[in-house]
Amino acid sequence: MVTLCDYASNSATYHGGQSFFSRKDSIRTIYTSLNNELRKVVSMGRHTSGGSTPNLEDLLPHLSEQLCHFTQARMEIADFYEKMHSLGSQKTVNSEELVSTLESILQKYSSRFHHPILSRLESSFQVEVDVLTQLLRCQAQISEWHFLPSLLNLHGAHSKLQAWGQVFERQRETRKHLFGGQSQKAVQPPHLYLWLQRLQATLLAKFSFYFHEALSRQTSQSEMKTLTARTSLDYFGKISAFIRKHDASSVSLVFDNRGSESFQGHGYHHPHSYREAPKGVDQFPAIVSLPGGERPVTHWPNVIMIMSDRSTELNALDKVVHFYDDKVQSTYFLTRPEPHFTVVVIFDGRKSERDSNIVAFLQELTGSLRNTKPFTTLKPGSKG
Repeated sequence: MVTLCDYASNSATYHGGQSFFSRKDSIRTIYTSLNNELRKVVSMGRHTSGGSTPNLEDLLPHLSEQLCHFTQARMEIADFYEKMHSLGSQKTVNSEELVSTLESILQKYSSRFHHPILSRLESSFQVEVDVLTQLLRCQAQISEWHFLPSLLNLHGAHSKLQAWGQVFERQRETRKHLFGGQSQKAVQPPHLYLWLQRLQATLLAKFSFYFHEALSRQTSQSEMKTLTARTSLDYFGKISAFIRKHDASSVSLVFDNRGSESFQGHGYHHPHSYREAPKGVDQFPAIVSLPGGERPVTHWPNVIMIMSDRSTELNALDKVVHFYDDKVQSTYFLTRPEPHFTVVVIFDGRKSERDSNIVAFLQELTGSLRNTKPFTTLKPGSKG
């Protein structure tokens, strides 16, 4: 796995000046070999132990046994990353199921390699799993349009990644002071850290788009525009540019909250506050609408009708639905990035359903909003 290659190469054991592992060995081969060697040490220790005074001969098999659990945990995490990579090509990802798998791995190996000498291994494993769990949980919560839980998980992952990054900075400073820094290579963060950063950045961009209304209430319009422009993918800016270039009447992100008793609108609401469940057209709010911020009210009955009549096509998640209404002289394009959300583009006048610029824009937009692209970069040699 690309996320573990650096760790594996740095973990190679040397005998007689030659590498115990070759660069062509897979992660599974490396950890399986390590596990087998460590089990030999454990077995030898059991046969030679028996003295009354604790010494190195007693400590070594004890540590080796705990390191066996560590290598097993790393192999299960490697399997998990491979599973994520395989999901990258799918239209939907069950993030909650992934979180459940991660939590079971953490529970299984919790306190299994706890010796003080192994504390850094234990803490690095804990941080890795915690960050990944929070990011995947955030992805699931954004897809349910839950503002506060997704915000807390996104912030928690960001804080842990920041603390992790400071470790590399301290290593860089230590090397600079000891060796002058000029001729020394800078300490490079491992691929895993960089990949988690990218996943966090894509989720921040999606969060900023889905909850743009709530976030924009906390600052000025110009400052909000500046902040969203800094995200890895500025959805707001990208859609605004599309509207200007193709003279679209409006672009909206519609949330289907039918069956949701907890829906109360934008932002955070106290969990015990009561608000009657929305009915009729209010079950399909435009949580983002450009330009202007307000949904195109006169078109909304048409939008809901198309969503209902063409639901089978939209639920396929890879179709762009086209509809022209000659009564209002307007063209509608709809597509669905994920089950509860629909992107709706409205044009005044007739537009061809084969318009490649519009179709390509919608396919690219919905593909990005699914946020599975980072999963596809979990493979050897990926430049993503």
